[in-house]
Amino acid sequence: MKRSAVGLAEIADLHNLAAAFHAAARGKRGRSDVEAFRDNLDRELSALHAGLRAGTLSPAPMRRFRIHDPKPRLIHAPCFRDRVVHHAIMAYVGPVLDRTLVFDTYACRAGKGTLAAVQRASAHAQRYDWHAQIDVRGYFASIDHAILLDLLARQFKNQDLMLLLTRIIRAYEDAPGRGLPIGTLTSQHFANFHLGGLDRRLLEVCRVQGFVRYMDDLVWWTDDRGAALAALDVARCYLAEALHLQVKQPVRVGRSRDGLLLRVPHPAGAPVAVSPTPAALCGAPQGCRARLGGWAD
Repeated sequence: MKRSAVGLAEIADLHNLAAAFHAAARGKRGRSDVEAFRDNLDRELSALHAGLRAGTLSPAPMRRFRIHDPKPRLIHAPCFRDRVVHHAIMAYVGPVLDRTLVFDTYACRAGKGTLAAVQRASAHAQRYDWHAQIDVRGYFASIDHAILLDLLARQFKNQDLMLLLTRIIRAYEDAPGRGLPIGTLTSQHFANFHLGGLDRRLLEVCRVQGFVRYMDDLVWWTDDRGAALAALDVARCYLAEALHLQVKQPVRVGRSRDGLLLRVPHPAGAPVAVSPTPAALCGAPQGCRARLGGWAD
């Protein structure tokens, strides 16, 4: 595969930085850090431009806080200046990473998202008899920096860009050499990209008949239980050997007619129950029997 030549010149371009500022500021009008940046916009963007071109820009410490959605998560919020840098990077890096992903990967992608994932899962559940579902144990906290950087280096050949991505990735650790912070734009896209090889292994080697992934929650469908279990063995081996990750227990293998819980973001904080029942409940996507929140009809 031909590697992208995108480099720091494109990312540090003042027009790109200005667009990144507006993207980072969207919905945050009135916040003191955003307004301070806006009041000195030309100076701030010039400083970012110079720091990016010189290779001296490094991430600042992040603010930490906990949320429950519904399980507790530790969120790391970058300072606003770093948010602008992340948007500037992803304006060029994001499309390259997106092109490596299969059609049925639904997190952090334009035109995809929660509703599309649930609709696709519902269609597969109506068509195929068996499914298997896994997620990765402690996914963000367990991502190996060296493996991720090697995968990124297969997509980008500009060494200055790779040095910048290395500084961003290695600025945070859950354990030595491991972990991406939950709450940053770059982490979301890097984590979504990181499992792309597993997607292709299941689709191209195992030949599963239906597939949906939302970040680290993967479901595949087959016509028989044996094929679903065989793909599960392949997924376990690939995660352990290629990415140094582990499947969270218990795994779920069952008949599609019994439904499944698709763990996609929802305001109610609960997973979405997907069933092959054609009749849709109030508020559910087309043909998908979904029960949200307290699981009440």
